[in-house]
Amino acid sequence: MRPTALVTGAGRGIGRAVADALARDAWVAALDIRFPPGDAPSHHTIEADVTHPDQIATAVDSVVRERGGLDWVVSAAGIVRDRVSWKMTDDEWADVISVNLTGAFNVARVAIPHLRRSAQGRLVFIGSINGIRGRFGQANYAASKAGLQGLARTLALELARDGVTVNVVAPGFIDTPMTRALPETVRRRAVERTPLGRTGCPADIAAAVRFLCGDGAGFITGAMLPVDGGQLLGEVAS
Repeated sequence: MRPTALVTGAGRGIGRAVADALARDAWVAALDIRFPPGDAPSHHTIEADVTHPDQIATAVDSVVRERGGLDWVVSAAGIVRDRVSWKMTDDEWADVISVNLTGAFNVARVAIPHLRRSAQGRLVFIGSINGIRGRFGQANYAASKAGLQGLARTLALELARDGVTVNVVAPGFIDTPMTRALPETVRRRAVERTPLGRTGCPADIAAAVRFLCGDGAGFITGAMLPVDGGQLLGEVAS
């Protein structure tokens, strides 16, 4: 039987690419707060908000009832509310932490009992290199993505005895609707700081996630995998 996967933030961008990539190997439930009209993924779709634990519990229960279990979970839901820290509002801080970090925990907490019963349990968080290096104007976002690393490492230790692996994929500058909204000067500087000399695409991230969910990654857990065209390396070298 094909593995059963749940991907959050699957309405567009990286989450959508991950859902499409995993569908080559698994039955995929694509979850998001909403899907673009007429452009939902071809997989099973669920509209739910990761910041509402009751909605996530209902969503996971529906998948498990239909499929008899859950094997792979990818938390890709995320938002940005950029502003320098001394001007950042309470809501801008709370909204980003709530979706990016607490939302990922909400999903993991509900999914873990099912992953523990799976022979191929996989949990992957979509982080960011900005959670490693920080970024001007992104105190909330960088903190949320740094928190995912601590969460993943803790869960990796807690779930190791059950054979469940837990890892983080940390994208660099990826061409998504979120980054396309940035000023052209910002986009150009990001490319200039990337040794491979281009932006990444959602498929680059999806390929890394697909690998971490596969049999070949069964001895990798608690790891953070940058998929950034060498951007972190370039900054260290400079």
